[in-house]
Amino acid sequence: MEAYLDNSATTQAFQSVCDKVVQMMSQDYGNPSSLHRKGMEAEQHVRAAREIIAGSLRVSEKEIYFTSGGTESNNLAIVGTAMANRRAGNHIITTSIEHASVSAAMGFLEEQGFVVTYLPVDQYGIVDLRVLEQAICKDTILVSVMYVNNEIGSVQPIEAIAQVIRRKKPDVLFHVDAIQAYGKFVIRPRRQGIDLLAASGHKIHGPKGVGFLYVRDKVKIRPLLFGGGQQNGLRSGTENVPGAAGLGEAVREIYKNSELKVDYLYHLKERFTKGVLALEGTRINGPLYRNGAPHIVSVSFDGVRSEVLLHALEDQGVYASAGSACSSHHPMPSATLKGISVEKEYLDSTLRFSFGAFTKMEEIDYAVETLGRLLPVLRKFKRM
Repeated sequence: MEAYLDNSATTQAFQSVCDKVVQMMSQDYGNPSSLHRKGMEAEQHVRAAREIIAGSLRVSEKEIYFTSGGTESNNLAIVGTAMANRRAGNHIITTSIEHASVSAAMGFLEEQGFVVTYLPVDQYGIVDLRVLEQAICKDTILVSVMYVNNEIGSVQPIEAIAQVIRRKKPDVLFHVDAIQAYGKFVIRPRRQGIDLLAASGHKIHGPKGVGFLYVRDKVKIRPLLFGGGQQNGLRSGTENVPGAAGLGEAVREIYKNSELKVDYLYHLKERFTKGVLALEGTRINGPLYRNGAPHIVSVSFDGVRSEVLLHALEDQGVYASAGSACSSHHPMPSATLKGISVEKEYLDSTLRFSFGAFTKMEEIDYAVETLGRLLPVLRKFKRM
């Protein structure tokens, strides 16, 4: 049996998404910038996808920009707005547990002379609103906070953060990395005070290599790519029509009966969490059950290295992750785990398990049963 529990890294595409992508590549394959019928057909598919995404957020279609994925969306939001608003100030605020596509962009801006404040978080990965308010100063131009942490599933109080920003300095822009939140939560940028929001297709059972960035109308932002002036000049380059159309289909599917889908994920999470905690020498990092995101569980295993356990599970058909998939090529101690003050001995003994629309309860039970068999054996070998 197999149990794919690495859905925060990527997801299996919905069949309707696969069908739509094939249609775009084999039939409606025109360039959306072309003026003939083939091009106009392709443009209609891109426009339809933009309408679906805008509808899911209750925003205007002109505020949605297609990108190559979450990393580009975050980079465009952060670097693009920082460069466009530099005359207003050079101070940016983020948290100590952001995804690499945010933290690395912050590092780049620091090299360009910007000053970045990294807010600490509590044991559950949540920022202190009072510390945020104290950090905002006359030079602050941007605050960037992740909606859902990709390693431990903590959910930030986005609307409350926006209220603090508006109360302290209303012209500060608020960027939200919603890559692990979009498709799991009802998100309303206008109501929640979000100016820029990033999302990715392959986290919601859509295609890889495509995402979008919501940019509130009137926000000053500079492009990172220059060329043909597509997408109002903010993101030049021929649109990825199969990706955009597939993303639109994934959004349509993921938000269909979304309350039932999310409730099912929480049931999977509860079953897995209770099963894991019943095993000897285990601990959960971050919020438990419905206090966190519905699809992410971080578990530390006493006396077992994460890499060893990861491959032992793989041999039994159970697929998990040792942290963020994007940082697996350059393994370093998790900034998130360090940020929530996980003890040093557990930093290299932690795995992330994450669930999706195709995850079955039988996979949960099999994964817990497999862990129960492997852990005593691996611990015995380490003692020897």
